[in-house]
Amino acid sequence: MTVLTPPLLAAMRGQPTPHTPVWIMRQAGRYLPEYRAIRAKTDFLTLTRTPELAAEVTLQPIRRFALDGAILFSDIMTPVEGMGVGVDFAPGPVIAQPIRTAADLARLHTLDPQRDVPYVLESIRIVRRELPAHVGLIGFAGAPFTLFCYLVSGKPSKEFGTARAFLQREPELSAQILDRLAESMTLYLRAQIDAGAQAVMLFDSWGGLLGRDDYARVALPPVRRILSALKDTGVPLIYFCNNSWTLLDFIADLPADVVGLDWRGTLSTARKHLRPDQAVQGNLDPAVLFAAPDVLAARVNALLDDAGPGRHVFNLGHGIWPETDPDAVARLVDLVHAHRPAR
Repeated sequence: MTVLTPPLLAAMRGQPTPHTPVWIMRQAGRYLPEYRAIRAKTDFLTLTRTPELAAEVTLQPIRRFALDGAILFSDIMTPVEGMGVGVDFAPGPVIAQPIRTAADLARLHTLDPQRDVPYVLESIRIVRRELPAHVGLIGFAGAPFTLFCYLVSGKPSKEFGTARAFLQREPELSAQILDRLAESMTLYLRAQIDAGAQAVMLFDSWGGLLGRDDYARVALPPVRRILSALKDTGVPLIYFCNNSWTLLDFIADLPADVVGLDWRGTLSTARKHLRPDQAVQGNLDPAVLFAAPDVLAARVNALLDDAGPGRHVFNLGHGIWPETDPDAVARLVDLVHAHRPAR
């Protein structure tokens, strides 16, 4: 019996697909009424730590929409909590005792996924058992610099000035923190792959806050280390750095199979900077889901035309907004699938 490769994974590998595959960042979450019904009964941390619930939330959008990919319901701070740092959500991650001294760093032990986050791995196993064969499962982790921002600042911020100032003031300690995070995220993603994740993604939500020199010096090396260490797994490796349009020449040199892009540029422009063997992922502005249906259709088709055939995974340029109408998501998925086949 022939086992067909899910279109999501085929596109990431540059193989022919019957249509451009589509999934949406934060597709499992607050915009879905079925998710809100579960959240009304339990808090966020309990949800991420309970495999049956995390798996259910992961599968909810797959049942509702004809998406080509599922992404595990978890949080980028989940492994950090497993490393010994207390994390709360209000609603973003809050760390009561930030990591700012060598003594603080001693509290941040290297992650042992089987010991520290077994519920994440069990969630993956449950999802793989229930996921349709044509839908690919994506695991993920936060990139070291993005995790560093939360660990040092202690709370969300638009500029993460506390973390960026610390980076300049304490370069040696910063390097040690980033090193520990790189080692731990490598172990974390490998454990996800072993549990059944068919692709993995590094989210560098705050990498674009850095100038080119600091990005190349600070954020890029640990990302390269993680991706290089996972190449032997054979699964597609995705890297998303928000606001990275001035950094694409650096990203092109990473061992990433897929480069996620925000909405601030065009995919055709990105392809000029990236390697021919790198797929692009993105990059519709989440706000366009609030447009009239005919406008949404025009924008989606224009994006697909600009992306060109092959090596494209359709996505938003950032996470879907909680206020989004699920019917708009259904229209989006249908529009992407109805577009001329990718070749």
